[in-house]
Amino acid sequence: MTIEIDSGSGFCFGVTTAINKAEEELKAGKTLYCLGDIVHNGIEVERLAHKGLITIDHEQFQQLHDATVLLRAHGEPPSTYETAQRNNITIIDATCPVVLALQRRVKRQWEKAQDGQVVIFGKKGHAEVLGLVGQTHGGAIVVENIDDVRHLDFSRSIFLFSQTTKSLSAYRDIIAYIQAHIADGCAFESFDTICRSVANRMPNIADFAACHELVLFVAGRKSSNGRVLFAECSRVNANSHQIESQDEIRPEWLDGIQSVGICGATSTPKWLMEQCAKKVKKLLETDSSSLQAESSRPKSST
Repeated sequence: MTIEIDSGSGFCFGVTTAINKAEEELKAGKTLYCLGDIVHNGIEVERLAHKGLITIDHEQFQQLHDATVLLRAHGEPPSTYETAQRNNITIIDATCPVVLALQRRVKRQWEKAQDGQVVIFGKKGHAEVLGLVGQTHGGAIVVENIDDVRHLDFSRSIFLFSQTTKSLSAYRDIIAYIQAHIADGCAFESFDTICRSVANRMPNIADFAACHELVLFVAGRKSSNGRVLFAECSRVNANSHQIESQDEIRPEWLDGIQSVGICGATSTPKWLMEQCAKKVKKLLETDSSSLQAESSRPKSST
């Protein structure tokens, strides 16, 4: 039996930076709040909570005064910074540089769009998307799929952006649909705003999943990136299972399996994938011991 952890899986640069900044503050003994889950992985959030990180929502943030708050990699709308200034809140800004650059592009396009529509391909309600829509004072249109795109006004110009962690192929499909339906005389511009360090994981994780008989994909179920990557694993390997921790690994999945691949999302810590690998080894050792005990048991005579 071989067990391999995908070397390309694990935290992206933005998440790593946010967690490092949080741990630096906590190590100094300071009280630190985080606006929303620092990463879409419940187990990592719990680990940091044990270290003292206090996760709050936007309603609680509005009531906070004279405190220090970490802004996670997903980014925030301008209103968050305005509240911080009003309430004397010190901001530790861990917004991913890729997201920050996208926010600025959306803001610039909105300011010069005139009668055009600023459209964002992304998950409605996702923290990053809320931050992007905030750059347009709520005026941007969010689309999740082709069905949403059909409701755009094709008699007006369209300026299309994407959430940084969306699928490149899905984005291209939306671009093609708009190109085919935009009215003559109307402008259509699409901007390449998908993070390549995330996008490149799609073909890599597909190759990895195809190399193993069983794939354990470790990710929090709130992770948007996790859903995209797991779908890619499942596409090339039907024997793929998404799990949040080693406790969800079922022994029967290992029956007759000679090769296990363990991978994860940009929100999955390496240590969690390593724990899953240890659990697989333990289950195999337990199964082997049971078989040995069974074979050494004396057979009853008839």
